[in-house]
Amino acid sequence: MTTGSEDVEKTTEDEGVVKTVVYALLIALTVRTFLFEPFNIPSSSMKPTLLIGDYLFVSKYSYGVSKYSFPFGAKIFGDNFEGRILGSEPERGDVIVFRKPTDTNIDYIKRLIGLPGDTVQVKQGQLYINNTVVPRKIVKIGDGRNGIPLNTKEYEETLPNGVKHSIWERSDSEYLDNFGPYLVPKGYYFFMGDNRDNSSDSRVLNQVGPVPFENFIGRADVLFFSHRGDDGGEDYGDWWEVWKWPSMIRFGRIFNAID
Repeated sequence: MTTGSEDVEKTTEDEGVVKTVVYALLIALTVRTFLFEPFNIPSSSMKPTLLIGDYLFVSKYSYGVSKYSFPFGAKIFGDNFEGRILGSEPERGDVIVFRKPTDTNIDYIKRLIGLPGDTVQVKQGQLYINNTVVPRKIVKIGDGRNGIPLNTKEYEETLPNGVKHSIWERSDSEYLDNFGPYLVPKGYYFFMGDNRDNSSDSRVLNQVGPVPFENFIGRADVLFFSHRGDDGGEDYGDWWEVWKWPSMIRFGRIFNAID
């Protein structure tokens, strides 16, 4: 037989569990909305900087908050929440996750190349910003065995603010190797993938185009996990197959900063 005091104790215990769950959910929502959000790399458009199977943290506080910072925020707020709150200006060269302008249900990750008011042009594979060539120097040529596809060139590119990063070019005569000149509109930003000949980015105006500031999710800061997955067409196994970890997990990439 259950006494009244036991009923009170059970009710108090149940309420404590509910409060704990609610607090945990609120903390998780706060972290995801204002601080960090995990993101994984599903394509090769940012090689060699980011690889298929990389998992990273996006710092959402870097650029403030927009409706896209909240889960289902676009559907909840609609046109009642425009722009950003506590927004900080991004820097040229930042690797940024954003909502695709032509389909805001899709997240993209690319490198910020052009700021509002910049003129961006690509001539025979060479990037120009405000009519000045962006210098690049060749680092290595792929032979199919050194991590770079056969005949693909890896360059170190130096942006006008001094940011250096690696890019891949199959050749200087691919589909997107001649573009512009294009004037980046006020309030918009121009993005390109580091894998220049294998990236749908702001150069494809009818699919991506320039990205409004409110579409930014956050800056990609650090890798927290990386596995080979199906990269390169070879199946290395699933994460739970512990015995395959030595060949599946890229241990050398874990906790690497993203430049």
